[in-house]
Amino acid sequence: MKRIFFAFALLIIAKFHAQTWKTDEQYIQKFAPYAVEEMEKYKIPASITLAQGLLETGGGQSRLAQQGNNHFGIKCKEDWTGKTMTHTDDAPNECFRVYNDPRQSYEDHSKFLAYRPFYVNLFKLDMMDYKSWAHGLKKAGYATNPKYAYILIDKIEKNRLYEFDKSSSGEVLYAVLRMYPDLKNDRIFMAQLDQSRSSSNPVTVKVPYEQVSYAKQQQNVEKIVSKAETLNSILIKSHPNDGMKFVIIPDNLDLAAVSKKFGISESRLMKWNELDGTQLKRNDFLFLESKSSSGNVATYKSQVGESMHDIAQKFGIKLKKLYSKNRMDYGQQPQSGQLIYLQSKKPRK
Repeated sequence: MKRIFFAFALLIIAKFHAQTWKTDEQYIQKFAPYAVEEMEKYKIPASITLAQGLLETGGGQSRLAQQGNNHFGIKCKEDWTGKTMTHTDDAPNECFRVYNDPRQSYEDHSKFLAYRPFYVNLFKLDMMDYKSWAHGLKKAGYATNPKYAYILIDKIEKNRLYEFDKSSSGEVLYAVLRMYPDLKNDRIFMAQLDQSRSSSNPVTVKVPYEQVSYAKQQQNVEKIVSKAETLNSILIKSHPNDGMKFVIIPDNLDLAAVSKKFGISESRLMKWNELDGTQLKRNDFLFLESKSSSGNVATYKSQVGESMHDIAQKFGIKLKKLYSKNRMDYGQQPQSGQLIYLQSKKPRK
């Protein structure tokens, strides 16, 4: 019972201290775990992420960080469907993203770099080389300040943020304690450390980051870069059948990745495209809105190996309507060369 009460008290205290970062050191102590988690997922050096967070928020004190949990100054852009706030930056009253908590901001920052073509070359760099990453960000156009790279490097070296590039999510609090030994007198921090140590589901990695071979690291980077390039190559097209919006999948992808790119839920995409799974294949048609009840041509001769679903996607017709027009049982497949009716129903014999 005492343990439960202590955990509850810790949560209450943490809530009241959540927005009180007054120095760079306090910011680092609070958000180093987020940066390390993102490093493990997206292969972006934790030192770079933390330095950018420190710079963008002024150590957590910016209006965007305090009111919008936005730690990287990410603007709305055309693909953002979440909450927003206006803030004067390069121009008056610009639109910025608002997050439910800072952790979402950290992950969105990772996705911002991983899924945009401007930053593809960053993921070819050594993850331990924070200087090259800093200069790479500037070269890719992340910031307009000509001294941006040197400012990041200065923050990293002044605060020894490179120490976190050698850490893992299961060890990061110990790394924080080594850097700031006075935290041993901080009851809240030590309670968090104790809770992390005794947790039945600690966040860990199977292989410590420093033991991962460079070849393996490069393989992981190449996968991220390849996926980002594939997603960015997908363009919305207008279908001949009533101009419906659709895309052609350039390579094998998860539906979740396409869902995030276009801000459309997986469930809607599955319903509109009559999908029975979430794996998309190369050259698949994927509609971004509900399909039509009829085709833009009267008939079509099926090709070798084509299914009714293939034909429905090719002509932008709802699958059930296509079966109905051809007086076929749902699930029945056409023979090669069979005449498929796309507008009116097949005449009865």
